[in-house]
Amino acid sequence: MTMTSLASILPQVLPHAIAWAEEQERIALVTGAYLASDGIADARAVGVLAPEKIRVVIAPSLPLPTEPWLRNVALNAGLLGPGFTGLTLGYAIFIVDGRLTRRLLTHEFRHVHQYENAGSIKDFFPEYLRQIATVGYDAAPLEIDARNHEIP
Repeated sequence: MTMTSLASILPQVLPHAIAWAEEQERIALVTGAYLASDGIADARAVGVLAPEKIRVVIAPSLPLPTEPWLRNVALNAGLLGPGFTGLTLGYAIFIVDGRLTRRLLTHEFRHVHQYENAGSIKDFFPEYLRQIATVGYDAAPLEIDARNHEIP
C-alpha cells in the first residue's frame, strides 16, 4: 500500500482503527504491569504527566486487528508487523518479548506523552495516521519526536 492510498482510505479506516486501539488499551490496562520507580522516573523525564497510569504488556508479538481488512491495512501500510517491537495505545505499551530496552521504553513513553497532549486515542490517531500516510513512518514528526526523547 502506498502512502497515497493510505491517505485516501484514512477517513474510512480511522473509526475502526480508533475502536480497535481503545479496546486494546482497555485490555492492557487490566492485564499489563505497573511501572517500577525507575520506569516512572524515565516516563516523567520524557514528559509523561501521569506515569502511574501506564501499563506494559510483554507479549510474543504486538497486537493486530482481528478484522481482516483492517489488519491488512495496518500491515500493508507499515503501521504494524514483524519488524515492530513496541506499540503505544494511550496508556498501554506493548513490547515484544525479549526486546525490552530502556531506549524502546522511553520512546514509547514519549508516545504516551503525545497521547496525553492530544487528550485521547480518538484525538491522537487522526494526526498520527495522517503523518504516516503523508510522509511515512520514519519522517513522521511524532515518530521523530519520540526518537529524539529516547534515553539509551
